[in-house]
Amino acid sequence: MAGESRKWMILVATIWIQAFTGTNFDFSAYSSTMKSVLGISQVQLNYLAVASDLGKAFGWSSGLASKCLPLWVVMFISAFMGLFGYGLQWLVIRNVVALPYFVVFLLCLLSGCSICWFNTVCFVLCNRNFPSNRPLAISLTVSFNGVSAALYALAATAIDSSSSTPLYLLLNSLIPLITSLFALVPILRQPLLSPLPVDAVRRDSLIFLLLNLIAIVTGLYLLLLPSSTSSTNSRLLFSGALFLLILPLFIPGIIYARNWFRRAIHSHIQRSSGFLLVDVEDLELHKELISRETSSLRLGNAGDAGVTGGGIILNRVKTGEGILLGRDSIVMLGEEHDIGMLLRRLDFWLYFLAYFCGGTIGLVYSNSLGQIAQSLAHGPEMSTLITLYSSFSFFGRLLSAAPDFMRVKVYFARTGWLAIALIPTPIAFFMLAASGTARALRAGTALIGLSSGFIFAAAVSVTSELFGPNSVGVNHNILITNIPIGSLVYGLLASLIYDANAAPSGMMTESVVCMGRQCYFLTFVGWGCISTVGLASSVLLFLRTRPAYDRYEKNRSSTQQY
Repeated sequence: MAGESRKWMILVATIWIQAFTGTNFDFSAYSSTMKSVLGISQVQLNYLAVASDLGKAFGWSSGLASKCLPLWVVMFISAFMGLFGYGLQWLVIRNVVALPYFVVFLLCLLSGCSICWFNTVCFVLCNRNFPSNRPLAISLTVSFNGVSAALYALAATAIDSSSSTPLYLLLNSLIPLITSLFALVPILRQPLLSPLPVDAVRRDSLIFLLLNLIAIVTGLYLLLLPSSTSSTNSRLLFSGALFLLILPLFIPGIIYARNWFRRAIHSHIQRSSGFLLVDVEDLELHKELISRETSSLRLGNAGDAGVTGGGIILNRVKTGEGILLGRDSIVMLGEEHDIGMLLRRLDFWLYFLAYFCGGTIGLVYSNSLGQIAQSLAHGPEMSTLITLYSSFSFFGRLLSAAPDFMRVKVYFARTGWLAIALIPTPIAFFMLAASGTARALRAGTALIGLSSGFIFAAAVSVTSELFGPNSVGVNHNILITNIPIGSLVYGLLASLIYDANAAPSGMMTESVVCMGRQCYFLTFVGWGCISTVGLASSVLLFLRTRPAYDRYEKNRSSTQQY
């Protein structure tokens, strides 16, 4: 029983880590001040945002470190990366030290890399301690990464409501280190791994439901906070947010009261609810179905499928309407793909394009939010917009668990959910191009945050299902290389348009500010068209992979009946 309590303590620790290490959401809060202090152009400022995102390209280093070093050492390396990277940037903004542009670029790169290392720590902890509910554990913890900006905005206002911009960098450098200290004890006291009995798996299902309810309350609390308040009120509100983050610590108490929950609540949920969470039996069933599907496809359906020397199954798949979707589509879920197989898959490149034109473009929008609000004369609402994007990104991440919770009553391929999640992004960009009002800016920010948050959280599960759970670490890192590429391409496009409208003569030797809707009008139109391409790619991916999802679900249902 002590081991059961410890694993929930570890989950709470990962929630804290994620909640206070989503520091990349804060770039827009201090980017305008950084631009002014360094005296750089919008294009140069975009390169700093790219440097932060470029840290994700080095995410593989954290995976290697986690195999060679104790996990708590990896966590503190992450914390000191952030302390050094953000701390020196804070000293630059405060004019305590003067650093050349290239050094600041490297500091942004180091800060971005620290976030990837923290994410690796959380993923490894969830994988080790929740093997039977891995997707739900990862989805829950990753969702709290979306509230970081709202928490930092509230903390900065609580400390100094008159001038909070420099405080973001100071808090970004210190709070992750402090959080790591609190998370150290649960990590050092990880329980020994042992198979869970059926009743324990069912009890865990209820606990995950309770944790998701607490997460929803936390998100609503941060979303509905007053947009501007005094330092005293902000301290009270921030204390309330910390209480909500501490509330999951009561979960160990629920573990000790397991008998009462099993008799009074869980049995009722099992009879009346349509929720079906991942359990040990389902994981074993998944392995059995993959094995059965492999035999069926390679032996029983030799007329429709062939196997190449590289191991890729070439199959001609038809939809229910009889539309030929082409060769080399995914024919079963969970087939392991090495790098060579992955890069030869058309489905992977459709997936890559959907992510590149969807979630990544939403991240670039959040990095540019400071200049967008300033150009539209909505600078005083900067804190509100950051909180809005952060909160809706949080809800989007929570919604990524919908396929697991609604699996019985509303079964739908996860790639279909991905396509639905991309719909709000082009709508938001075209709305922003059509109107520059504060209401349109808030609505567009909320829609983009919701969409990108869902994509970020769902992508891990989609990668695992399409290209194999054992290869997800390598394959997902290959997928997210699109983030620094997109940050460079989309950000450079926006910066060139911004600088062109700020200095029509083309003569610009120092930092300038562009004011008016023309600063981002063409950018919004371009981003809207690009995100439409991403939506089309996701729909095509869904059509190509739907037979594989339907086949797996049909086999899973038929097996459970026996």
